[in-house]
Amino acid sequence: MTTSFLRSALIALATATSVFALQPAFAATDQAAVVKHYAELGRAKFEDSLTTAKALDAAIDTLIATPSEATLKAAREAWIKARVPYQQTEAYRFGNPVVDEWEGKVNAWPLDEGLIDYVDPSYGAESDENALFTANVIANPKVKLGGEEIDASAITPALLESLHEAGDVEANVATGYHAIEFLLWGQDLNGTGAGAGNRPYTDYDTKACTNGNCDRRAAYLKAASTLLVTDLQDMVDKWAPDGEAAKAATDDAGKGVSAILTGMGSLSYGELAGERMKLGLLLHDPEEEHDCFSDNTHNSHLNDAIGIQSAYTGEYTRADGTKLTGPSLSELVAAKDPALDTEMKTKLAATVDAMNAMAKRAETVEAYDQMIGENNAEGNATVQKAIDGLIAQTQTIERVIAALDLGKLELEGSDSLDNPSAVFK
Repeated sequence: MTTSFLRSALIALATATSVFALQPAFAATDQAAVVKHYAELGRAKFEDSLTTAKALDAAIDTLIATPSEATLKAAREAWIKARVPYQQTEAYRFGNPVVDEWEGKVNAWPLDEGLIDYVDPSYGAESDENALFTANVIANPKVKLGGEEIDASAITPALLESLHEAGDVEANVATGYHAIEFLLWGQDLNGTGAGAGNRPYTDYDTKACTNGNCDRRAAYLKAASTLLVTDLQDMVDKWAPDGEAAKAATDDAGKGVSAILTGMGSLSYGELAGERMKLGLLLHDPEEEHDCFSDNTHNSHLNDAIGIQSAYTGEYTRADGTKLTGPSLSELVAAKDPALDTEMKTKLAATVDAMNAMAKRAETVEAYDQMIGENNAEGNATVQKAIDGLIAQTQTIERVIAALDLGKLELEGSDSLDNPSAVFK
């Protein structure tokens, strides 16, 4: 080797070393980048929720204009498609007050359906807790509440907003996905037997009307659909880069990361594993299932789990099939503790697998409300496995919180999990 060649090699090595020394250490992304991407995914998910809600609104227009078995089926299918992206937004609810305060407009449940329309006699005639239990706004242009008369002669979005949780009764759900679901399917009177709601399309046929008030029923359905689109547009705007929700999440990166984990943990444990799943399983009560009129509960639970996983991995598949990726919470955790990151991803995937198994059973064997029925060991076990997955991933979420030095975060609890005996009192 010549002296000049050796000198050249040493100079090249020194230059390369200097270049690398000037580069910032970037073993993992920073909190600000993670939270920025989290906000971008939030906007994308709410945009997809809006797009599919607009498709639902168009299908409802067609149903109202030309009622038939086919147009009712198409509207129901549009509703089910609309639930997919919306449920994947739910990890944004906890930890983001802007979303939590708004969520009740679009996803409140369970509801006293007698507020809206006719119900089966088995529903009952009155309730000590709810003066509007059987108000039947569709049949009655005047409704009384607290000694005052509400003018319901014109069924408009504004009227529905005024009736939503009227009298401070949470079961007075007048708006959102589940009010629309009830108007498309009707009551599910099958208990834990087979079958969903079976509202006839003729409930919207003004020329051959069944159950009366078909014009007002159509007006209610359209008002609810219009309002859903309006409310989702509002949330899309709030997740724009300069929107209220996005700014709240991104102005302080540390708080933003805490919001991500609060959303993941609270939805995993108290809300989904507890209130939406374990409670119904303890009581074997189909009235406790989330999408009870349509028997779509398995899909809603699955998409909640996918949304929790997405919040961690930074990955999201849009309604049009486009795949989004970016700086993720997973990368932050991997930089601190690679084994913990692997554990978190493994547990999230295990829960999604359990939810997929539950969804497959719902599509091929029996609906979710049958799975939670009494004396159904195999169905109960299928649901319990998904619950166990949610509980296990929450335990790891708590370890992630500790690893990132985020202090104590309040995660949603549930009597169904923490104090089951209270459920039966």
